Amino acid sequence: MSIVMDGEALSLKIQEELKLRLKNCMIRPSVAVIQVGNDPASDSYIKRKEKACNSVGIYFRHYKFDEDTPELTIINKIKELNNDEYVNGILVQLPLPARYNEKRILNSISNSKDVDGLTDINTGRMINGRKTLVPCTPLGVMRILKEYEIPLEGKHVVIVGRSKLVGRPLSTLMLAENATVTICHSKTVDLKSFTTQADVLVCAVGIPKLITEDMVKEGAVVIDVGINRVDNKLCGDVDFEKVSKKASHITPVPKGMGPMTVAMLLENIVTCYENKPATK
Repeated sequence: MSIVMDGEALSLKIQEELKLRLKNCMIRPSVAVIQVGNDPASDSYIKRKEKACNSVGIYFRHYKFDEDTPELTIINKIKELNNDEYVNGILVQLPLPARYNEKRILNSISNSKDVDGLTDINTGRMINGRKTLVPCTPLGVMRILKEYEIPLEGKHVVIVGRSKLVGRPLSTLMLAENATVTICHSKTVDLKSFTTQADVLVCAVGIPKLITEDMVKEGAVVIDVGINRVDNKLCGDVDFEKVSKKASHITPVPKGMGPMTVAMLLENIVTCYENKPATK
């Protein structure tokens, strides 16, 4: 039976560490969240982020716009927040409605306040191995692997999913740890032939129970980033019940990578706060 990698417990541990970092701060860190539209999933994610921010002493600002709001209005609000010395981090809740130019909106965020690590400049810095803000879920994957002392150097890491939020940045972080990385996606032929080679398998595609027991090598480490709702219950991209009998380590859904993503967001906000230029 696998060791279940408890993302919820690690997230709480990280939050306690952040509280200590902020203990003697005269002014609370602040994050601004931009939301466009009324997506129920986004509403849920934002409430979770707000609760976590409040728990460590981060001031949470929520700006919600209707779906018919002009794109320039949203960008102007972001520019206003960029210039607000009391706002340390800015994030745009994704996905945006299809009518908006997501890339243009994200790149209007100041690189020093980009707590989701999604601007082109921060992405470029990460690819080039420079210190920068890194997307929260990939950062969470690396943190939980470190916590459970999973070696990566020389290991074959297979990532199922090539999104800019998870798959692509995670591949860069894994390469920096000297892992051999394979990225699979919707056009990959014979997915099983790749996943069965993985020493570390990460799945982030949003397809319930895509990864079955026969697709996993004995003793592999399995990280399930997917969050899906089936019959009003949450499940991941991995068939946890069966795969956990074969893997050495596995993350659950829920209480796995979801809490870790939020914890890494909090850490990025605190890092932005600590790195802000001194004011006169």
